[in-house]
Amino acid sequence: MPHAGYGRKVQAKLTRYDRMMARRRPKKGQPASKGYREAKKLRAKAYKKAARQRQDTGRKWAKKVVRDHDAIAVEDFRPKFLARTTMARKAADAAIGATKAALVAMGRKHGRDIRLVHPAYTTMDCAHCDARAKHRLPLGERTYTCAVCGTVSSRDKNSARVMLVRAGLNPAGADGGRPPGALLQEAA
Repeated sequence: MPHAGYGRKVQAKLTRYDRMMARRRPKKGQPASKGYREAKKLRAKAYKKAARQRQDTGRKWAKKVVRDHDAIAVEDFRPKFLARTTMARKAADAAIGATKAALVAMGRKHGRDIRLVHPAYTTMDCAHCDARAKHRLPLGERTYTCAVCGTVSSRDKNSARVMLVRAGLNPAGADGGRPPGALLQEAA
């Protein structure tokens, strides 16, 4: 799901309010001026609006996923880890931690089977033969090729299948195909 980038959209306003506050910043021990307080209030309002938009988008996405699926495997990542990466601003803007929490809460509320999967090596393992690649895939490389069994698939689809296998769910339908026993069940 591509995120809407609410933080990026509100950045111009925030920069403007920061400049207004810097110009009106009171000297130490002096009370803040009306203009400073107003700029501070507008800045907080802009931040709050972006946060509410992120939260709303996360809840809507979570509800759609929960409505469409009975069993869900979610990577149990820690958003604080992402704060130390170059993707920190995008991860914060997408509110992926809050979205994951909304998905888990919505799934439990609606009685869905939610399984949290440890995120280690999900992009390095092969979904078909469980072999692990010797080196981490760079983000620019979008296809996964297993050195053992020779399977070639999309990096994201392979990672999703690995998570489904680790969660104990049947990954047969992950690519949009039918599970192996589907034809037998329909014939009966």
